[in-house]
Amino acid sequence: MVHGKPYFFVGIGGSGMMPLAMILAGRGAEVAGSDRTLDQGRLPRKFDDLRAKGVELFAQDGSGITSAGQVVVASAAVEADVPDIVAAERVGAARMTRAALLASLFNEASLPIGVAGTSGKSTVTGMIGWILHILGQDPTVMNGAVMKNFVGDDTPYASALVGQGLPFVSEVDESDGSIAGYWPKIAVLNNVSLDHKSLEELRDLFRTFIAKAGTAVINVDNSDGAALAMTLPDDRVTSFSIGGEADLVASNLAERPFGVDFDVAERGGKTAHVKLQVPGRHNVANALAAIGATRAAGITLEDAAKAIGGFVGLRRRMELVGEEGGVSVIDDFGHNPDKIGATLDTLHAFPGRLLLLFQPHGYGPLKMMRRELVETFAAKMSADDELVLPDPVYQGGTVTREVTSADIIGDLTVSGTKAWHIPDRAAAAAHLAAIAAPGDRIVVMGARDDTLSQLAADMLRMIADKDGKNDPA
Repeated sequence: MVHGKPYFFVGIGGSGMMPLAMILAGRGAEVAGSDRTLDQGRLPRKFDDLRAKGVELFAQDGSGITSAGQVVVASAAVEADVPDIVAAERVGAARMTRAALLASLFNEASLPIGVAGTSGKSTVTGMIGWILHILGQDPTVMNGAVMKNFVGDDTPYASALVGQGLPFVSEVDESDGSIAGYWPKIAVLNNVSLDHKSLEELRDLFRTFIAKAGTAVINVDNSDGAALAMTLPDDRVTSFSIGGEADLVASNLAERPFGVDFDVAERGGKTAHVKLQVPGRHNVANALAAIGATRAAGITLEDAAKAIGGFVGLRRRMELVGEEGGVSVIDDFGHNPDKIGATLDTLHAFPGRLLLLFQPHGYGPLKMMRRELVETFAAKMSADDELVLPDPVYQGGTVTREVTSADIIGDLTVSGTKAWHIPDRAAAAAHLAAIAAPGDRIVVMGARDDTLSQLAADMLRMIADKDGKNDPA
């Protein structure tokens, strides 16, 4: 970390940038930034929240970068011709990637707890943060999603928690390889599956990450996770499993529409009961990861199991937006095969047709995951379910459009799945709202686009309008 200098964040409203800016501001640093979304007049409440925390905001036109004394923070994806980057070069301001800045804060902490894996990182990070917070450990938490437990009138976008205690809990990103810069004392590996990189690359990155830790908490129900656990001495691994052989084992699962209960047993005989307020088997695995990490941090099994029952989840993680006319609208972050499959499995445990709107989070990931996405939707959707795909997220810059939403739909149509390509997102949403009937669940899925939550809320209003509930008196 560059101490004593002002920071300027290019893209400060991003899910990985905003919490990092909040942590720095909360620690007394001078923080400013810009964002395309701000320039477009979208999501004003998010930027109002940053201003309230003392962050000065500028148009993304280079006007906020005026001194060689500033540290300009940007993700690796920001193009060199963005005016802020041009301005930084002109004045000679120091440059730092978001990942490098986060890693420096993380590595300076007395108890750095890193959460890795293809799926579930944000949820596990939130669970660990909540357990440590409620038990008085006063952690700092860096998350890529809003943690509903910490949302309040003064913290509407609580994707970060600034504490004074020893723990620094953060999800760490494998998609750009930056995971290599983190040195955790406690490392969580939730799972290994296809997303941004090949499985071979992911295995190498995760192997190096867990090797640095004093304790690695690993999901051995995942075959790659189990193989990686075997690369470490037994006394440095806390393994977890649902119903298998491990250091922490969940059993007696009882699923509810928006929750799940289970027993957790620790090798050696200790047991506890957990009553989660988030649903699905995948969240049982997430809870085991969080309990394992907090056990390594000195929390008892009984205390961890009790505390995690108060965790109410993250925004956009199978979040019920509302219900109109017997139709539920759910906002979900599912964007890779594992996350999408977990969401569909959880929802199919209960009656009701699923109407899915999936916005791919980029043309690159769509190319990487084409076969696996098609296989997941074809295998996990029921005969009555329907899927619409608008075009992928595009936020400027150069991109190769080798695989499109239309290609995915073409593959699914061959498999007999009810799937449609409706390029315009608003039109795709209107289609599902129009066909929705009592008992249906509409699920809005995708990543890298905060406006999807607004789309889900808009769909709820469309259904109310259709039913005449919003007609003027």
